[in-house]
This record gives sequence, C-alpha cells and structure tokens, in this order.
Amino acid sequence: MASNKLRRAAQGSDDELQVDMSPMIDMVFLLLIFFIVASTVIVVKQDPKVEPPVADKSKKAKDGKGRIVINVRKDGSFYAENTNITFADADAIEKYVKEKKLVEDAKGLKPIIHLRGDQGVAFKYVRTVIRASAKAGVDNVVFSVYGFEKN
Repeated sequence: MASNKLRRAAQGSDDELQVDMSPMIDMVFLLLIFFIVASTVIVVKQDPKVEPPVADKSKKAKDGKGRIVINVRKDGSFYAENTNITFADADAIEKYVKEKKLVEDAKGLKPIIHLRGDQGVAFKYVRTVIRASAKAGVDNVVFSVYGFEKN
C-alpha cells in the first residue's frame, strides 16, 4: 500500500504552481526609471574660502533652480560658482549675470542671484554684486547663511 502512494506522489501532476516574476521585474524597472527621470539633482559648488554668517532664523531654500552663484570673499574679491571665474569689477559681474540669465530663461526658469558672502565682508562689496545684477536684469537675491554655528 505504501508503495502505491509513493508511486502516485512520485508521478505527480505536471500542473505545478509557479509564480511568474517577469511582470514584477518589469514593474520595478519602470518605477526605477520613473524616479530617476522625475528627480532633479541640484549641486551648488561652494567656495571653501567663503564662510557665510550664522543666522538663527534662516530658512532652507525649497527650490534651488535658476540660481546664479556669486561668491564674495573677505578681501572683496568676486568669484563665480566654480571659483575659476574671477570678476575684476561690477561690469564683469553684470556681463556674467546677463549670460547666465539667458541660459536660465532658455530653460524656462526665473534667474535668482545666490550670493555667498563671507561673514567678514564689507557691505560695499555685497552692494556691488546687487547693483550689477540689477543692471543685468536679475533683481531677486538670495543670501547664503548657516542656520547653526559651524564647528
């Protein structure tokens, strides 16, 4: 009797249940592609020689798109985001901002000056950047600060 049961179990049926994983894998890849395409990475390169001031009531920016970064060091020198571009005077800043404004306008973004001033910089240098940017047609300025004391 045991041998009959064993034979029947060994023969089994050809209709074994199997889970088809290919739709699941397709769905995972579709979700992965969707999130890669939908997300945007905004990288603002920071000049390590600029130490922004601390502001207790600072707010984190919600959107970093359209930023034109200008660094102002303590000695009054002006640099672009990547610190390879140095500005000698307000006219050079105005020309740079005009060029960047055209690029941001072409993307459909509103250009914003992201001013990274050192905590010891005199206001006259900050005012130079603001005035040059206004002449170039960009009147929205965001100041970069720390929200906490940096150690």
